[in-house]
This record gives sequence, structure tokens and C-alpha cells, in this order.
Amino acid sequence: MLDIMQIQEILPHRYPMLLVDRITEMELKKSIKGFKNVSISEPAFQGHFPGHPIYPGVLILEGMAQCGGVLALKSSDLTDEEMKNKVIYFMSIDNAKFRTPVRPGDRLDYELEVIKMKSSLMVLKGQAFIDGKVCAEAEFKAMIVDK
Repeated sequence: MLDIMQIQEILPHRYPMLLVDRITEMELKKSIKGFKNVSISEPAFQGHFPGHPIYPGVLILEGMAQCGGVLALKSSDLTDEEMKNKVIYFMSIDNAKFRTPVRPGDRLDYELEVIKMKSSLMVLKGQAFIDGKVCAEAEFKAMIVDK
């Protein structure tokens, strides 16, 4: 549904911190699905951990948050021009759980759904999957603010 070029028009993140490759489904004000292909060339693998590469949990959460940011901005009823002057700030990440390690070669599928939405505030429940199995989950609270 949205490729990397379209995602970059919405999010301010760039390499090495743009952690979502594609949005595959989106229902405004309700849910979003996207993914990241995890490669051995990720900068985090230089130190996490040499000889035993594990994708950091905090980057899994950030990827889910970025998916949620796309949903929040696209659901905000802002024009494309107005959206360029906005950014998403995450206010809290709650109940984060990590189930299985993410390794190079994995495709990290993100699924988030809206729990609550009020003007510039959104609460989301997110899960990350590898091959259909939950590897991480968390709840996110985010706010749209001026850059």
C-alpha cells in the first residue's frame, strides 16, 4: 500500500533509523500493517552481538512505533502539506514483552490497532511477528505535534 518512498514523505526518519520498509494494509483511525526486512548489514549488529547477532528489542519497538506514526499522521485529517510540519512524539510505551529473538534474514511484520483516538492523541496496541509467531508486543501512546 505504501512503499519506502511514500513512507519517507510521511515520517522524518532516515537511515539508519527508518525501521519500516513497507506498509501493506491501513484502515484509517483503526489499524495498520507493515514490515521490515532485517539484514545482517543493520548497523546494530556490529555490537549486538558480535558472533551472535540479535536485533535489539528497542529497535523492534521503534519499528512498531513508526508504523503507528504513519497511521496517526494519515488518520489526522491533515493535508499532505500540513503533515510536513508535524511529527509524532511517543509519550509512553507500556507492557512491552519480547517473546523470541529476531535474527538477520527475518521479516519483522508489524500489526497495530487503535485503542483510543482523540484529535492529536492516539493509543495503539502493537505486535511484531516472525513467520506468523508473535516476537514482541507493546502499547504506545503518541501525540502529533508541530516540528
